[in-house]
Amino acid sequence: MLEIFESITKRLMEAWKLGEPSGRKDVFTCRCERPVYFDNSLCLACEAPLGYEPYIQQVRALYPGPEPGIWMLEEEPEEAEYWKRCENFNSPAGCNWLVRADQEEPLCRSCRLNNTIPDLNDPDNCLGWRKIENAKRRLVAQLMNLGLPVVSKVSEDPERGVMFDFLRSKEGEPKVLTGHANGLITLNIEEANDSIREKIRHEMNEPYRTLLGHLRHEIGHYYWDRLIANTPWQEKFRDLFGDEREDYGEALKRNYENGPPADWATNHISSYASVHPWEDWAETWAHYLHVVDSLDTALRFGLRGEDVEQEIEPFTLDDLYDPEAPDAENMILLINSWVKLTTVLNELARSMGQPDFYPFVMSSSVLRKMHFIQIVVKDARGGSAVVE
Repeated sequence: MLEIFESITKRLMEAWKLGEPSGRKDVFTCRCERPVYFDNSLCLACEAPLGYEPYIQQVRALYPGPEPGIWMLEEEPEEAEYWKRCENFNSPAGCNWLVRADQEEPLCRSCRLNNTIPDLNDPDNCLGWRKIENAKRRLVAQLMNLGLPVVSKVSEDPERGVMFDFLRSKEGEPKVLTGHANGLITLNIEEANDSIREKIRHEMNEPYRTLLGHLRHEIGHYYWDRLIANTPWQEKFRDLFGDEREDYGEALKRNYENGPPADWATNHISSYASVHPWEDWAETWAHYLHVVDSLDTALRFGLRGEDVEQEIEPFTLDDLYDPEAPDAENMILLINSWVKLTTVLNELARSMGQPDFYPFVMSSSVLRKMHFIQIVVKDARGGSAVVE
């Protein structure tokens, strides 16, 4: 199976500029041929049980297996592999992912990354945890599709794995801060409350603040440790993003006291990205994931180039980190398609009185950083990228 970047660019080249359907066959469907979606565990049309199979990246209808709690993806037993539901299926998380039946591990690839979950005796925590897990499953599915290492620091790789703490601030104790440290991503569960998150977004003058955005940003810090630190990429990173050895505490203090530099938008995707090279990497990483996942979704539902009557000033190969890279033309196609699509989606949002779908402007400097990330990702999964 093609990795997600190659899959998207292949479909873009075949369909985005042509009159052929792009990707409708890739939309998830039940055995009754009705559409189903990433988080579904039951088909509302025929009531078939559904499960997400993380290795083929599909939501599939389930058939009863040879014993209770065991499921098949095919109706004929001789053709079937056996599966069980994630142990969190019946929890407030409502996980619809599947686990191979012969594995002792009761949790799926996403849920086994949890180190600490909220106190489920509190109904608000139950609702918040479900929202967070919905976002985390989408994140993990994309990381797996990109071919990146996704292993649990809790149960699989204590040294280099990743894990999550979902915590709530307690009265009289320090406020829980969302962040990353040595493979542990901490998220304040209050961020799952839309009104609280919107209040924080307004106070911090942010154009965008979501659970998925938080997770994509923090996992970016984790992959900096995994893919950049103490590797041949580190000097190249410094040339492009800046020297991460700059005092982080002083950089934060300067930002909070003086605000971002006046020209931050020339070199960064967000004002927060201008705080420190680590934050620039994490913000750009998050937007790389935004772009790839959103375009993949658009293509799944058959959006085509001629459906979008919008002229843009396109990026060129000279705007990339490495114009000679094997994927250079595909990267330009991807980003120009993204700019064209989001320009129209922003207008659609405004026509409904809603905030912009994508309230950011991508500069050529940001594109160079994003292309660098793409090259690093390809190298991490054994692609054709070369570190000289």
